Amino acid sequence: MKKTLKPKTIVAADDSSLAREALCKAFEVEKDYELHAEAVNGEEAITLAKEYKPDLIILDLSMPVLNGIEAARVLKRILPGTPIILLTLYVDAAALQLIGKNVPVDRVVAKSEVSSIVGHVRSLIAA
Repeated sequence: MKKTLKPKTIVAADDSSLAREALCKAFEVEKDYELHAEAVNGEEAITLAKEYKPDLIILDLSMPVLNGIEAARVLKRILPGTPIILLTLYVDAAALQLIGKNVPVDRVVAKSEVSSIVGHVRSLIAA
């Protein structure tokens, strides 16, 4: 009898409903990964991550209440082994902000590359 593996869970936070919709579409065809919960700001992402303990977290850099960098700092204290992907419109600007600031994100991805997000997720957490 073949054992069915439970999909890896993901919590995503972005204040843009279009960005969250694009993430949902990217994962709806994936049987190994499940977008488990969506947040509209960093504070909500922290609440959802505490509740669901996801295998990976995707955060938008620019969000209200807590931005992606602030939320990542808190999340890495709560879930230190959970990879975090930071989404941004401008990867170069985000990379410059992160240099020397000891920000605990595992990858920075441009929103224009959201179609390749599953590949980034696969490289951080194997199914």
